[in-house]
Amino acid sequence: MKSALFVWGGWPGHEPRQCVDLFAPFLREQGYNVEIADTLDVYLDEAKMHALSLIVPIWTMGTITREQEHGLLEAVKSGVGIAGWHGGMSDAFRNNPEYQWMVGGQFVAHPGNMIEYEVNIVKHDDPITAGLQGFKIVSEQYYMHVDPLNEVLATTTFSGEYAPWVAGCVMPVTWKRQWGTGRVFFCSVGHSTKELVVPEVREMIHRGMLWASR
Repeated sequence: MKSALFVWGGWPGHEPRQCVDLFAPFLREQGYNVEIADTLDVYLDEAKMHALSLIVPIWTMGTITREQEHGLLEAVKSGVGIAGWHGGMSDAFRNNPEYQWMVGGQFVAHPGNMIEYEVNIVKHDDPITAGLQGFKIVSEQYYMHVDPLNEVLATTTFSGEYAPWVAGCVMPVTWKRQWGTGRVFFCSVGHSTKELVVPEVREMIHRGMLWASR
């Protein structure tokens, strides 16, 4: 049986526990054994970590010890998949560049805060985005530092209304990548469950979790 571990905590504004409640049932329906943890110490259990199929981190900001980080990164390198969204994955552990390297990007700003913006699908033949159309959403439009090795599936273009110097910048929203032999999926949309239940967002995350899973 496949197994998934949700790890939630950090800044409560991203509704980490509510996000677990939104997505854990989907994986159970797919036949996964789902475990839920609210401590980063779970990453210290090497046997448990390396036996997983998928890790879903939902932990904004906060700090992680060197040993906890090592446990997480080594599990992914060994082939365990990891999938996440928004600040729960890309704005965690700001002092840990190797974690950010694994994710493939790091949040740096969201000009205008909660605004309406458009997400454009750029890979229509990928199993994560096949059949999906571009959509508008009200959320934080993440400006990120990103790894050029990411395989970008969806993008957004900044208007410059709130930061004129970035007008026209095309920014990755959804990507997939490798870390060692593990698959990594990320979507920058999802400030709260209100955005995560938007059909296109929810479908990308559902498919992304299944794609990343070992």
